[in-house]
Amino acid sequence: MKKIALLLFIGLVSLSINAQEKTTATTDSNAAVFEFETDVIDYGTIQQNADGLRVFKFKNVGKSPLVIERIQSTCGCTVPKKPEGPIMPGATGEIEVKYNTHTPGGFSKAITVYSNASEPAKMLRIKGIVLKPESEVVKQKSSVSSK
Repeated sequence: MKKIALLLFIGLVSLSINAQEKTTATTDSNAAVFEFETDVIDYGTIQQNADGLRVFKFKNVGKSPLVIERIQSTCGCTVPKKPEGPIMPGATGEIEVKYNTHTPGGFSKAITVYSNASEPAKMLRIKGIVLKPESEVVKQKSSVSSK
């Protein structure tokens, strides 16, 4: 009985392995293609409540119009804005990203762009450090001690 159960188990495992469909990635030579100036925008070190607006610039180097369906960020502190219409072959476009610089500290956020491009989900990143403002007490103390 154990041998039959073992043979049945081995048969089912081999059947399930062979039944899985092997997929190969095929790319459409006529598809739209993103060409970003950069995939990462480094804010560097910025002051708290500074302007958090930055722009990812790209070009459609493919043969079809590029349509951005949606853009998703990893948190509510990062608000992306997509181009409204399709980006024609050879044309450029911009994706605006506004980071909320209210909270001090380091940040690294991902933005995913979903489109009809040859790479349907493109990952972009922003990073930087928001400085904590100096308090008046620290400023006064440092000016007194420097005399």
